[in-house]
Amino acid sequence: MKNLKYIFLLMVGMTLYSCDEDRLNVENPNTLTETQFWSTADDARLGVNAIYAMQYKPGLWSRWIYFRYDLTSDIGYSKSPWIELGDWTRFQYVNYNFWEGQVITWRDHYKAIYRCNQVLANVPDIDMDAAEKELILAQAKFFRAFYYFNIAVLWEDAPIVLEPSNPDDLPAKRTMDEIFAQVEQDLNEAVDVLPTTWDEANVGRPTKGAAYAFLAKTYMQQRMWPDAKAALDYFITGDGKDLYDLVPNFKDNFTHMNENNVESVFEIQFSDGNYGGGDGEVPNASMGNNRAQFFAPGGIGWSDGQLRYWVIEEFKKELDLDGNLDERLRHSALYSGLEADFGDKTYNRDWQWGDQDAYFRKYQRDYYRDNEDYFSQVNLRLIRYADILLLYAEVLNELGNTAEAYQYVDRVRSRANMAPLATAYPSIGSDQDAFLDRLKMERVLELCGESTRWMDLKRWGDLDSQSSVDEIAQRDPDFFNFVVGKSHRLPIPQVEVENNPNLDQHLEY
Repeated sequence: MKNLKYIFLLMVGMTLYSCDEDRLNVENPNTLTETQFWSTADDARLGVNAIYAMQYKPGLWSRWIYFRYDLTSDIGYSKSPWIELGDWTRFQYVNYNFWEGQVITWRDHYKAIYRCNQVLANVPDIDMDAAEKELILAQAKFFRAFYYFNIAVLWEDAPIVLEPSNPDDLPAKRTMDEIFAQVEQDLNEAVDVLPTTWDEANVGRPTKGAAYAFLAKTYMQQRMWPDAKAALDYFITGDGKDLYDLVPNFKDNFTHMNENNVESVFEIQFSDGNYGGGDGEVPNASMGNNRAQFFAPGGIGWSDGQLRYWVIEEFKKELDLDGNLDERLRHSALYSGLEADFGDKTYNRDWQWGDQDAYFRKYQRDYYRDNEDYFSQVNLRLIRYADILLLYAEVLNELGNTAEAYQYVDRVRSRANMAPLATAYPSIGSDQDAFLDRLKMERVLELCGESTRWMDLKRWGDLDSQSSVDEIAQRDPDFFNFVVGKSHRLPIPQVEVENNPNLDQHLEY
């Protein structure tokens, strides 16, 4: 009997092995393969929408990228008890694999690019409405450019991947100039297709204006002034001149009310709809912004990011036309003098801050609640028309048209009830260097805390010489750690270097 049992089992095993293999290869109905998915117009729509979902990932605009753009610059800093996190805002890079400091941001950039590449590779073969297909491809090109722009600013030299990648791909490192060239190509192709506006159901998708704005920023980071002017002309003399304007109330740019207004050129649509959701690839993933939680004062947030107090002092150097403090200060900073300066009773000693502490007020929700969390619904206005006006003034000045540049700075100052620039600072005259020096501060007063300052410092060459870095260090002691020729860019995550023989670490690291 014992032998018969073994013979029976052997026969069963042979029968199972010899049966039709197709019956064993049962497809999971809940998991579509790549060839199954990219077949319908709905697939194309879902594919491009997956690119938007990357905006809510922690390595990007929901959390950590603000540490790179705002806190590393001279207007921000960190006193976080998490020492390694703070060190990555003060140029003390020890562990190149520090996850929160950079690896997750590197990963999420390339993850977003992968999704763009999937759309660009597969949607052309889908049988669907041709016009809609072109719009979907244009959005994918815009976002691929958008993420490569950040890579060029933060890491400079990095791989360029233009096809859907495989786990065994080993892309080589490319130069910053090559990355910017790819950004320009994608944006120039996208701008020809993207609409000037979207209908209400699609607000938040990139417009022609958003593409021109990032194209201008790309040219400006390379100091290609005529090309930058041509892109910005869209807003000043081109088809976009009647689409954008400054909203009367500066504060309206930083709350969850009056979003996607006439001043918004491109903004990321945050929501608290999935309140409590995680940040993984799950149906209820959070679509909220974590910035407020990390940048709020102690007592209502983690206070991992703070505003340098010199910015408060800079605001107070010039009064408005009525002899009052610049109203933008009230909406840009939380500091102990708010009540004395503006009658603003927001300041609360229970919030655990000192008299020389200041915090970014933009995107905080103190205007209607007294605590923060990880699910802020306040949209991030990534590019405002005010930024466009100041960029245009900078380009004109660089091209030798300083006299013409004044009016665009004055439009921004006028909303804050500040005197015209020539009246307030008559010594500037037609001096290009003096005009740029003042424009640098005008950008701080208007845009502080809006993730523009780091790329501004790079574009102006203020990180290229020891003398200019020493000057910055007088207002931001973190820059005493700055090494010229090294600290202007992040090291590549070491895990990427070790896993890819075609990717070498930056020589200075």
